[in-house]
Amino acid sequence: MTLPTLFVPHGGGPCFFMEAGGGPPDPMWRPMEAYLAGLIASLPERPRAILMVSGHWETPTVTVHVGERPALLYDYYGFPEHTYHLRWDASGSPDVARRAAALLRAAGHEVAEEAARGWDHGVFVPMMVAVPGADIPMVQMSLRADLDPDAHIAIGRALAPLRDEGVLIVGSGMSFHNLRARGPQVTAVATEWDDALSAAVTEADPTQRRARVAAWDNLPHARFAHPEAEHLLPLMVALGAGGDDAAVRDYRDVVMGWVVSGYRFG
Repeated sequence: MTLPTLFVPHGGGPCFFMEAGGGPPDPMWRPMEAYLAGLIASLPERPRAILMVSGHWETPTVTVHVGERPALLYDYYGFPEHTYHLRWDASGSPDVARRAAALLRAAGHEVAEEAARGWDHGVFVPMMVAVPGADIPMVQMSLRADLDPDAHIAIGRALAPLRDEGVLIVGSGMSFHNLRARGPQVTAVATEWDDALSAAVTEADPTQRRARVAAWDNLPHARFAHPEAEHLLPLMVALGAGGDDAAVRDYRDVVMGWVVSGYRFG
């Protein structure tokens, strides 16, 4: 069975785990938490592994993590002390990581491997909600530091065979990521951006879809929504891996005045 590919929002820092003792998150994060909690059950079958691309890891060339049990990288600042002791003990999957690297190399991409870096919060925070039992092996793959949209779509296309091998490909970022823009006055601008992005992502013609999304910074309010592109580039990988399959927006919410969406391909 062919798994879909996903682009999911990962929230802000350890947003779902701000209360000591596992209490509920701030109400504004609850819809996103509910979406992530239902993610695995929404799939046609349970994946044997997840390959995840986070907006919090960039390297000169695309890099796959081949470690067997990575630690967590608490790459956020100014949060309650207990959020620096969160645990999510999923295993890595070196075999899947090296299979991904082989597919990329066969498509002409330069690929590095490493085993020392911990999983950043773009991985472990949403996955603690989506896979609380930590019972699906995880592979993290970096963004390429040039943040070239066409290159990341091509990287995703090279990884597409994994979808038929029980591997769920997930881009983890935010469809709106301007940390200085907050409050209800942002909503109208964010909505216009989100509508334009969604129209591009859900374009029926796959060639046009790729072209429109790659040219994301031509969309209305693009550089307001993303002063830097790293939180949007995981979408390019998910789109590329989705191939010609139709896309849908399966999550939308307003957070801090932002309009935030998630997308599914296939």
